[in-house]
Amino acid sequence: MDKLIERYKSFLDKGKTERECVKEVIEIAEKEGYKNLDSVSTLSPGDKVYVTEYGKAIALYHIGKGDMEKGMNVLGAHIDSPRLDIKMKPLYESDGIVYLDTHYYGGIKKYQWVTHPLAIHGVVVKTSGEKIEVVMGEDDDDFTFCISDILPHIAQDQMKKTAGEFIPGEDLDLVVGLDESANEEKKDGDKKESAKDKILAILKEKYNIEEKDFLSAELEVVPSGKAKYLGLDKSMVLGYGQDDRICSFTSLEALLEAETMDRTCVCILVDKEEIGSVGATGMDSRFFENATAEILCKMGLTSSLSLRRTLKNTMMLSSDVNSAYDPLNASLYDKKNSSFLGGGVVFNKYTGSRGKSGASDANPEFIGKIRAVLEKNDVKYQMAEMAKVDVGGGGTIAKFSAYYGMQVIDCGVAILSMHAPWEISSCSDIVNTKNAYKAFLTLA
Repeated sequence: MDKLIERYKSFLDKGKTERECVKEVIEIAEKEGYKNLDSVSTLSPGDKVYVTEYGKAIALYHIGKGDMEKGMNVLGAHIDSPRLDIKMKPLYESDGIVYLDTHYYGGIKKYQWVTHPLAIHGVVVKTSGEKIEVVMGEDDDDFTFCISDILPHIAQDQMKKTAGEFIPGEDLDLVVGLDESANEEKKDGDKKESAKDKILAILKEKYNIEEKDFLSAELEVVPSGKAKYLGLDKSMVLGYGQDDRICSFTSLEALLEAETMDRTCVCILVDKEEIGSVGATGMDSRFFENATAEILCKMGLTSSLSLRRTLKNTMMLSSDVNSAYDPLNASLYDKKNSSFLGGGVVFNKYTGSRGKSGASDANPEFIGKIRAVLEKNDVKYQMAEMAKVDVGGGGTIAKFSAYYGMQVIDCGVAILSMHAPWEISSCSDIVNTKNAYKAFLTLA
């Protein structure tokens, strides 16, 4: 277990953005014999290939021995996480302090992001086509960033506000520099470089980035620091982005351990789930469909009907996290239908919000089949919902997979403090989830 958890923590540390995750997945997969689909002309049973989409989504296929039209076994997860994004015209100076303007991504509690060490990860693409990979604020011996807050002594009005109003989104601006003499009285004829200019000079020197290059940048603000064991007993993991990189990691591990089976086994890791699975790299795109069509083509199956049959007969786990029962907020949960840290992999039949809005609602025949294979393989599991019916909930990528008529159910890890900068998971749940996914891939 220890080796698996160490690999998981490393995965979280190296993959704080979608691009970084895809890069890390490719590196891991290629060591296990996976090849870029573009590099092969034909596919046979036992072959292992991957397909990427704009560097922010990836699908890995382990080709099976049986008829593709009878379907595949798919593990699907998302690799985007709630964060802050740097705006296109972000850099400004106000009374000597230099800021970067941000826009939050996904569902966050804005107040959780203030006064914490933050880092910037992403890419900047210049008009020449040069792509600059950026990681700022992670080196313990260098620098970091943060968003400032009001001291309690003068925060009387702020403290009267609701949590949602506590800090406006437009005030989530990153402190990146300081002009210590900005408010000093200036002598006639004094001309000096502004603090903003100094920051631009540093960006130019260290990263070859100019102010206009922010227009074609993808820069994400994430918590600075590494994932760690949580608790005196080291029974948990505390880390950023566990929703849903914990299911991405365990899905990948399961696929890499899988033998060649009758059914082709797939792991698809997509982007944009936290904002509705939209865009070219989200699950509500043609990425998975197109990638599968390319796979079938290289197996000699070129008809549209072959693709439709393959997807229709596919079985899938929508591998996403579930809200763990929180004893300090017990009133929000239906305890008997909740998931618990350490309770094993979680299956959620419904997902969705309130009246199951956005749910895929898995069929009991499919659930019964999954229960059987888990019990056969001694995998610890639990069935749960997110919270009380009227409290709310959220959707996953399951409903987009269900468009094709395939059987799909949500299945993942119970998490405390979901969508917070630092989330909590159970080490034993990580092991059980990997084992559950591995067992699922054996389903015929």
